[in-house]
Amino acid sequence: MLRRRRRRDANNKPPKLMDRVKTTMRVKRYSPRTEKTYCYWIRYFIRFHGVRHPASMGGSEVRAFLEHLAVERQVAAATQNQALNAIVFLYRHVLEQPLGEIGEFSRAKRPRRLPVVLSHEEVMRVLGHLSGSMYLMGTLMYGSGLRLIETCRLRVRDIDFERQVITVRAGKGDKDRTTLLPATCIPALQHQISTSKQQLDYRLHHGRVPVTLPHALDRKYPNAGISLAWQWLFPATRPCCDMDGKVVLHHIHPSAVQRAVRHAMRAASLPRPGSCHTLRHSFATQLLSQGTDIRTVQELLGHKSVETTQIYTHVLGKGFAGVRSPLG
Repeated sequence: MLRRRRRRDANNKPPKLMDRVKTTMRVKRYSPRTEKTYCYWIRYFIRFHGVRHPASMGGSEVRAFLEHLAVERQVAAATQNQALNAIVFLYRHVLEQPLGEIGEFSRAKRPRRLPVVLSHEEVMRVLGHLSGSMYLMGTLMYGSGLRLIETCRLRVRDIDFERQVITVRAGKGDKDRTTLLPATCIPALQHQISTSKQQLDYRLHHGRVPVTLPHALDRKYPNAGISLAWQWLFPATRPCCDMDGKVVLHHIHPSAVQRAVRHAMRAASLPRPGSCHTLRHSFATQLLSQGTDIRTVQELLGHKSVETTQIYTHVLGKGFAGVRSPLG
């Protein structure tokens, strides 16, 4: 009798704070990456204040935490903003209580940095040190201007050979857009889709493992996870468990691509260091140097503001085009 009562009391316990955070984020359809990031900052905020419950804290505690990040840890401006966004989410959507006035606090400095870009010849040298699917992914980041995570998340249904466009779904800011599909990538993409079909056929005969699907699509369309259209172009090498404990196949992890590209850039003996994002930067500068309208480049890159795209004009030196040095 006592055991039953204890079990009943345990079942009636209110959910823990972090469980509430995760549930709220999933209801609002935040990505797993954002969920992981927000949970990290919320836990950090709680530990920073001696494991006090956030409901007993307010604006002054948030300000002290943000000051700590900027002054003591010297984090980047984007990192400090990320932490602030996580805490605002906690108070607004989970605790549903006003945060109060945060007031002035030390902002992490935003140093202006010009992106590293490569010439077309340098990019081709880098790509020459990649092979297989890594070569195709590198080619898409340069030829289509895709972000690394956007490349990893491509599905068969996102490739339109007839119109020669790639659809980027739920990109940065959870927005969809279309971008260029380079003609040189078509044979490799067709081969990649053929490989995805072979892998799907194998899984259907050995366990019926579906791919991960966005939100609750698997409940609405139970067979979508085993249809060719929804297959990842670049799947992981082995299945994993999703947040509900179901065995699924996810896309390739970005870190694997980052390692391959870093190795290729070292092997290409470039005069300056670069990363996967360097390929995307180089896509933008190549289009602008060819005379492509900056608004078009903005749309292809998926930038919210044209000001973000304008930084590439500084890389090209267009801001002082026609100006001559006194020394000639």
